[in-house]
Amino acid sequence: MTEKIIYTTKTKTGKTISFRYPTINDVQILTSFINKASKEKTFIRFQGEQQSLEEEKKWLESTIKNIDNKEEVYLMAFIDNELAGTGNVKQEKFTRKHLGLFGIVVDSNFRGEGVGETLMKLVISEAIKNIKGLKIINLECFATNFIAQNLYKKMGFIEYGRFPGASKHKGKFIDEILMYKKVK
Repeated sequence: MTEKIIYTTKTKTGKTISFRYPTINDVQILTSFINKASKEKTFIRFQGEQQSLEEEKKWLESTIKNIDNKEEVYLMAFIDNELAGTGNVKQEKFTRKHLGLFGIVVDSNFRGEGVGETLMKLVISEAIKNIKGLKIINLECFATNFIAQNLYKKMGFIEYGRFPGASKHKGKFIDEILMYKKVK
C-alpha cells in the first residue's frame, strides 16, 4: 500500500489537514503517537503503557491486513506533516460481522481544531463504503469524557447503556457509556 491522500480540508483555524491510510513505513510515527497519548493518560485504553516498535509493527501489519481484507478502516490525519489523529472502524467477527467498533485518538496539540469531527465523518464514510455488510457502528466512551460524548451524539450516535466500573482511568474505576449508530 502506498501513501495516498484520500481527503484534504481545513481545520477551524485554517490549517490544512490531510487524511490517508497507513503504510508499514508509518510504524515509527504511530509508535510515537500512541506512546505520547498513553503518557497523557487521556481517555484511551492505554494509560501510561508504552508500545515497543516491534509491538507496534505487529499491530500495524495486522491492521493493514484487515484493511486489505475490507474488515477495517483506519485513517491517519496530518497537519503540517505531523500526525494529528487516528480513527478506525473494525468489523467484528462471526455472528457480529454487521457491527463495527469505532475508535479515535486526537493528539493534544490539535484538540479543538475540528480534527476529531472531520476524522470521524471520514472514517464512518469509508467504513460504509469498504466494510461489506456493515449495518451498525458501536463505541465505548469513558463516562467522564463529556467532550467526546457530545461529539458522538452530534454525529448521530445513541446511548444504549452504561457499563459500571468498566475502565480504570487515573487510578479510579469509572463507568463506560455504550453508544451505537445505524449506518444501513
